[in-house]
Amino acid sequence: MRHDLRLLEAAALCAMALTVLLSVLTFQQTGDTVRAGVLRLHVIAHSDAPEDQQLKLAVRDALLKKGKSLAAAETKQAAERSLADALPDYRETARQVIAAHGYDYDVTISLKPAFFPTRTYGDVTLPAGTYDALRVVIGDGKGQNWWCVMFPPLCLPAAQDSTALEDVLNEDACQLVSSSPRYELRFWIVEQWEKLFCKE
Repeated sequence: MRHDLRLLEAAALCAMALTVLLSVLTFQQTGDTVRAGVLRLHVIAHSDAPEDQQLKLAVRDALLKKGKSLAAAETKQAAERSLADALPDYRETARQVIAAHGYDYDVTISLKPAFFPTRTYGDVTLPAGTYDALRVVIGDGKGQNWWCVMFPPLCLPAAQDSTALEDVLNEDACQLVSSSPRYELRFWIVEQWEKLFCKE
C-alpha cells in the first residue's frame, strides 16, 4: 500500500513537472514570435554622470523624432530597411546633438541583435531575449542605458494610423505581451534561460 502511494506521488510529480515544462516551452515559442516581430532602440550613455545621462536623453529624443517615419512601415523588415539606409543620417543627428551640448564624444550607431531583459512599457510586457535593435553608443558607452520599441512604434511620436502590435503579432503573442510579469512565473524562467544560453 505504502509502495503504491509512493508510485502515485511520483507519477503526480512527474505529470506536474511535464505540464510546467510544456507550458514554459510554449511560452518560449510565443516569445520567439514576439522577438521576431519587434525592433528595439537601445541608447547607452557615456557614463552615469548626471550630465551624460541628460545627454543620452537628448540624443534619444532627437532619434525618436527622426524615426517618426517608421510609423508608416507595415513590417519589421520594412522598418529595418528604412533604418539601415538612414544609419549615416541617424549618426549625424546624434553627433549634432552631442556637439550642441558642448561635448566631443564619438557615437556609434548600428543595427544588430542585442539582449534585453523582460521589460514593461505601459500595459505591454516584452519577454527577455535577443532582439534586433538600433544600438546607439555615446562615447565610452559605460553609463546606464535606455531602451524602447521602434517597431511597432511604442515609443515613437507616431501618427494615429501607425502599425500597432496587434498588426504584427498573432493572437498568442498579443496575449503574452499583455501578461504581467509580476504574476507570470514563466517570464522569470524564460529570462534565466535566455541569460544562460541565448545572450549575445
